[in-house]
Amino acid sequence: MSRDLRREARILLRHPHGWIASGLGSGFSPWASGTTGSAAAVLIFVVCGAAFWPLWLNLLVAALTFAIGVLSAGWVCRALDSEDASVIVIDEWVGQWLTLSVGLLTWPMGHSWSWPSFLVCGFLLFRLSDILKPWPASKLDREMGGGLGAMADDAVAGVYSALALIALGWGLSVW
Repeated sequence: MSRDLRREARILLRHPHGWIASGLGSGFSPWASGTTGSAAAVLIFVVCGAAFWPLWLNLLVAALTFAIGVLSAGWVCRALDSEDASVIVIDEWVGQWLTLSVGLLTWPMGHSWSWPSFLVCGFLLFRLSDILKPWPASKLDREMGGGLGAMADDAVAGVYSALALIALGWGLSVW
């Protein structure tokens, strides 16, 4: 762990907001913290059995996590004097959760659409959308600051990747 990450960890992990914003510490990965945070979100999704929850419950969990994430990410932004520190990955959790839970609408359609391939496709589509930041995610990323700015672009990326996952699932079912 680099000196900067150790310093950030000492500051952030003394407070619950630091734990939340860093995705229970997954944001302290020395490489690709957003990817690590997304992978942690997929793991949480699977371990919690969220695939068996009704869509409204998954969306409620995502919305509550978003709201708490805005507060926690805002606290981290102030603590580190940064608009969107790389250690903040709760936004990846929300985006990944949206991708998978909404994407589940088409998963059972195709017999060739296995559970592991669904998870991998959902993960990769969200990472691609998060990195490319199609409009309006790019605008939100540039123009908003603080906790809301850190969270909003990934929520939009999650919606885009969920739509792509639905389209992929539909395409596989008719192919």
